[in-house]
Amino acid sequence: MPAGSDPTGVSLPRTWRPLGPRIAGAVAGGVLVLMMVFLWVGFDDETRASVTPFQRGTVVALGLLIGSAIYALTRSRAVADEKGLLVVNGYRSRTYAWAQIISVHLPPGAPWVTLDLTDGTTVSVMAIQSSDGQRARTAVRELRRLVDHPDAPRDR
Repeated sequence: MPAGSDPTGVSLPRTWRPLGPRIAGAVAGGVLVLMMVFLWVGFDDETRASVTPFQRGTVVALGLLIGSAIYALTRSRAVADEKGLLVVNGYRSRTYAWAQIISVHLPPGAPWVTLDLTDGTTVSVMAIQSSDGQRARTAVRELRRLVDHPDAPRDR
């Protein structure tokens, strides 16, 4: 093997993000905003005047709540670097050293990747979703190579 070559074939840092949920989140958010605007414009003046500030605030708060849920799903990612793997699922993020990760699984029918950890627990990685098809399978192979070679020299 040539000096300085990486047996994993994955240059770091490497970030994986789900494609399907980001597209679905953008479409759902856009449809929600357009629907509310068209609904409001479609009301006659008398109906608009009868809506109280509390009712308007409730609709705005509900929209913000739905928007924050969509944002949480679309911000999921996994970032591999020399030290380990950062997993961001929704608003929670955790960093795992390569030595903590035993294996990577994406069984048929599973929604996303799971990691087996040395403490006997498993962790979901929503950044790699089976709905992304070949893209997800490629990501699983790359992540497995990194887990199987934790001491490999890393490209910077």
